[in-house]
Amino acid sequence: MNAVIACGGTGGHLFPGVAVAEVLRQRGHDVLLFVSEKEVDALALKEHPEIPFEKLPSIGLPSPFSPTIFGFLRRFNESFARCRAIYRRYKPHVVLGMGGFISTAPVLAGRMRGVPTFIHESNAIPGKANKMTARMVRAVLLGFKECAPFFPRVTTEITGTPIRNELQRIDRKIARHKLGLREDVTTLLVMGGSQGASGINQAMIKSLPALAKNPLQVIHLTGTREEKLVADNYRRAMEELYSAADLAVARSGAASLAELASFSIPAILIPFPYATDDHQTRNAEVFTGADAAIVVKESEILDDALARKVGELLDNPERLQRMSQNSGRLSSRNAANAVVEAMERYTAA
Repeated sequence: MNAVIACGGTGGHLFPGVAVAEVLRQRGHDVLLFVSEKEVDALALKEHPEIPFEKLPSIGLPSPFSPTIFGFLRRFNESFARCRAIYRRYKPHVVLGMGGFISTAPVLAGRMRGVPTFIHESNAIPGKANKMTARMVRAVLLGFKECAPFFPRVTTEITGTPIRNELQRIDRKIARHKLGLREDVTTLLVMGGSQGASGINQAMIKSLPALAKNPLQVIHLTGTREEKLVADNYRRAMEELYSAADLAVARSGAASLAELASFSIPAILIPFPYATDDHQTRNAEVFTGADAAIVVKESEILDDALARKVGELLDNPERLQRMSQNSGRLSSRNAANAVVEAMERYTAA
């Protein structure tokens, strides 16, 4: 079948979409991606030249009382018209939206053609775009079962959040050797995600004196907020970094959590406080409820909370090991396959 996947705008939408595209291609289907006009999308897709893509006007829903609503409507209409024109040529059999308003026009255009349409919601609380777009789809595919009550009138299926195929666990000693790290020292991975890490960076620097008593080595992913550097960060050999880590300090975006779980990494999570509907806090609660993570609020990390939590876990290797096992149990390694199987099943029906 000809499949369309609308993703992009953030790594949390783009990389799960690419993971699904890879499985579709492996199963003999053709795939076309719709991505945003942001440079980060085009840069990340340079790693996947085999997957064709089209850019759509980037659109985010403003307040209905804001004058910018007219610009939103204009760009949405441009995006919708472009989708319809491309569909006349490509003739899709199925359309999948991975979230964000980049997905809405492709799904609407697919619905108007009468082809099966789907959305995937990675977070424990759905975004505004997916709440709106859910009315037009055959099924909503979910990363967390906790999200299902938000879609009471729509068929939902729990698939998990797809992760990049290239993220394959390697032996911890080999990973540390490749990174120039000692093989016998506890390793902490610090990463802020694409939505801003300055608070985490400052807190980690402040925590270092308090952590000096612990035998510890740190992998700290950082950079400016420029999209090009963020994209370069995503293209690093992340499987080596994840494989080397005993513990992570991270945001709680759904894609990051799915990747941490796939490597059985326990985490100290610092939800991004400005995430829509505070969905990162709800994501984190799923992991804390499973005793796979600890949450520290952004407002607390510039005190001694981060250093204290890291130190407590380093001093309790039994708990760290238990949290690692619990993290692995939350993994949805087969999520991309589950998404594709749902698409195939509904399309065949």
